Amino acid sequence: MLSTARTAQQAQHADDATEVTTVPAAAQDTAVPGPRQAADGRSGPGDPGDVDVVVVGAGVAGLAAARRLTGAGLSVAVLEAGPSVGGRHATTVTDGFRLDRVGRLLTLSPEELRALPGLGGVVPRPFAPGVLVHSDGRYARWGAPHPRNRRGAFTVARALASAPRHPAASLDQARLGASLVRLAATPTQRILARPERTAQEALSGRLPVRTVQTVLRPLLAALLADPDLEVSSRRADLALRAFARGRVSVPEGGASAVPERLAALLPPGTVRTGVRVVDVSAARVVTAEHGTVGCRAVVLATGARTAAGLLPGLRVPAYHPVTVLHHTAPVAPSAEPALLVESDPGGPVAHTAVMSAVDPTRAPAGRTLVTSTVLGTPPDDTERRVRKHLAALYGTSTDEWELLALHHTRDAVLATPPAHDPCRSVRLLAGLYVCGDHRAAGTLRSTLASGERAAAAVLADLGLRPLPLAELEDAA
Repeated sequence: MLSTARTAQQAQHADDATEVTTVPAAAQDTAVPGPRQAADGRSGPGDPGDVDVVVVGAGVAGLAAARRLTGAGLSVAVLEAGPSVGGRHATTVTDGFRLDRVGRLLTLSPEELRALPGLGGVVPRPFAPGVLVHSDGRYARWGAPHPRNRRGAFTVARALASAPRHPAASLDQARLGASLVRLAATPTQRILARPERTAQEALSGRLPVRTVQTVLRPLLAALLADPDLEVSSRRADLALRAFARGRVSVPEGGASAVPERLAALLPPGTVRTGVRVVDVSAARVVTAEHGTVGCRAVVLATGARTAAGLLPGLRVPAYHPVTVLHHTAPVAPSAEPALLVESDPGGPVAHTAVMSAVDPTRAPAGRTLVTSTVLGTPPDDTERRVRKHLAALYGTSTDEWELLALHHTRDAVLATPPAHDPCRSVRLLAGLYVCGDHRAAGTLRSTLASGERAAAAVLADLGLRPLPLAELEDAA
């Protein structure tokens, strides 16, 4: 029997300083209220009472599991220690600006996003096709669409192959364009059947090293938070295929639009925020605020480090740390919704965008929001160095820019090197299950699927038949 008592062994897994948030003293930084945080307090930290299933954690995996379980007729309590739903998909509001904590980019088409269970109402806001690569003080637009190719599949890839090019980069552009055209037309299963290596090894075998280093490395750093290209070649190919098909976007209204949509589909009162779980077993959870909650099953849907703290022995995989800075500028440095990536080493900013041009709902009317991402361990003087780097990237003074928030998340993006198992077991024993990005491939789609798998395992152990997803959609 797996012991779940909190012991000294747990201390080594403590989730210390997983996320650090810094905002100016004058700014009011509040969590975006989730849909279950009604004014009548139904989702507040009241006594949840005994239920069929307790889901610990209101991230996207836990909410997906709860939706499947409630759809099967079970009573479910989702207990979230934070003030709102979302986990790493949380969005805060500061002076009317909607600011993501991690700021992951979507690589799903609108059709693919709508097809994910429960996410039909989430609207993707796309970046301008292609990417602006900054190198040696100059910009090169890779993937700018030819006017005749603005519609249809594989727009970016075809544009790379056909658009006029600078003579010095023409051969590289042609090779990369041809490679992306082929990749864009490759079925997923064929990509997943390829030999698995690091992305660095695989890409260097297909394209010139200078193309990999100056274009694909900064692009994949933006998409996968792995500037060293140690990620699985299959995972990199899937991300590049999405880029080639013009599918890089962000959720309208902030990353929290995804968990908020999932939470809104649950019965009122299902999600309880501000409830800290301190111990779990197959038949109950113990909370810091409300004592013990009895149940028939527990689904642990927290981050990997917190899960290991509650269940000593669970492996904590490697993650990439990410720091996101949000600034507002008196004058917009650009009105183009472009993704700007840095190719040169040395500067702290990996990628940046005028986010208010990509998604106007993230900033008050007439205001500008610039969102920038630093990968790895940030320097002590992060904000000063980022401000200096942004001045070079945007070609304008940043002296009058105002810092709205700085979010550092240690376990931000799951590392998926070759041989990473994207479908780790979610059933620990009858009555005790675990899900989240650490049981999957780190993508939104796979994280949601881990919650679905955990719910399916619960229902199977309880001898219940899950409600088909189509019927869940109709009920919503």
